[in-house]
Amino acid sequence: MSDPVPSIRTSDVERDRVAQLLQEHFAQGRLDHEEFTDRLGRVYKARTVGELDTVTGDLPERDLADVGGAASRQEESAVAPPISLRDPALMVPWALYLGVNALCFVIWLILFLTTDHDYPWFLWVMGPWGVVMGVVTMGVLPARKKSSDEG
Repeated sequence: MSDPVPSIRTSDVERDRVAQLLQEHFAQGRLDHEEFTDRLGRVYKARTVGELDTVTGDLPERDLADVGGAASRQEESAVAPPISLRDPALMVPWALYLGVNALCFVIWLILFLTTDHDYPWFLWVMGPWGVVMGVVTMGVLPARKKSSDEG
């Protein structure tokens, strides 16, 4: 396929691709804030491919091919950490669950050893909360995996 003709009308997808490219160059320090906002405004006002080309004419082209392309997605998925229970979205609630239940069990154990209270009341804390934690975990893991697969 040949390169697009500069007078060809541009699409929203192409404008978004160039906007992503500008964001990348801004993040890398090639553009200052004022220049970035000016160029971004020109991108969304652009009607032709040629107008988009003038906005990015002085920026490296290599990045233009990667933004939104397969190479960019492969790099992100290669760098993405594996989804596991070590995810902070799961570690904090599970640590809280384990800490509270350990405290409840220790209190129950002290009462069991020093008095005649032998009813395992700590299970009323551990059981329902454990079911909720299981449901949350089964919801978070697939959602995180799905979002990392799409990125």
